[in-house]
Amino acid sequence: MLSQVTDRATHPGASLGLPAKGVGSLATWGTRLGALVLDWGASMAVALGAFGGGVLTESGWKAWMILAVFFVQKAVLTALTGGSFGQLISGIGVTRTDGTPIGPLRALVRSALVSVVVPAVVIGADRRGLNDLLLDTVVVKRR
Repeated sequence: MLSQVTDRATHPGASLGLPAKGVGSLATWGTRLGALVLDWGASMAVALGAFGGGVLTESGWKAWMILAVFFVQKAVLTALTGGSFGQLISGIGVTRTDGTPIGPLRALVRSALVSVVVPAVVIGADRRGLNDLLLDTVVVKRR
C-alpha cells in the first residue's frame, strides 16, 4: 500500500499517467498565470478596439465587453486548437485526461467556468481546478 502511495506521489500528474517533464506533462502555475494574463490583455485590446474606451470607464453593457471577448476567444480557440490565445503563445494547452481533444462543448463550459473565476481557483489534485475536475480535463505542456 505504501509503495502505491509513493508511486502516485512521485510527481504531479503521475496519477493521470502524465510524464514528469516535457511535452504532455502538467503545465506549471507560472506558465498558466502568464497565459491568463496574455488572454486578458489581448481581450482588453480587442474590446478597446471594437467598443472604445468605455469598456474601461463606463457601466452598463460596455463594462462586460472585456469579459465577453475573453470568454469567446477562450471558448473558440480552445475548441479549435486545444488552447486559448495566451495558452498557445505560452506553449500549453487543454486536453481530456485521456489525451484526446476536449471538443466544443467542454471548451464552452470550461471557458464559462474560468470566466466566473471561482471554479478555476479552487484547486484539487494534480494542479487541476474545479473546472478541470468537473470536465475531466488537464492543462499540459505542448513544447
